[in-house]
Amino acid sequence: MLRLGLGQIAIIAALVALLILTGIWATMVWNASGDVVMDKHGWIALGLGTFFSLLIGCGLMALMFFSSRSGHDNAADPSRKRREPPTE
Repeated sequence: MLRLGLGQIAIIAALVALLILTGIWATMVWNASGDVVMDKHGWIALGLGTFFSLLIGCGLMALMFFSSRSGHDNAADPSRKRREPPTE
């Protein structure tokens, strides 16, 4: 089993604290805006924003995948040696 160092424990603790604070903040904002009504244009904006965010995210992931498969990434770092898979 891998042992964690003091620095790694500090980073994990800081990230957990940020996660808890973000959850508390999100709950406070959710409760504070509970009586706000969103009209038709707000729902359209929310839907289009969600759609285009997913479209851009999936497109960039596809570009990254195809770039990795085509070998263009290897030419960007010629000093890195290619690891050979272990033989059995």
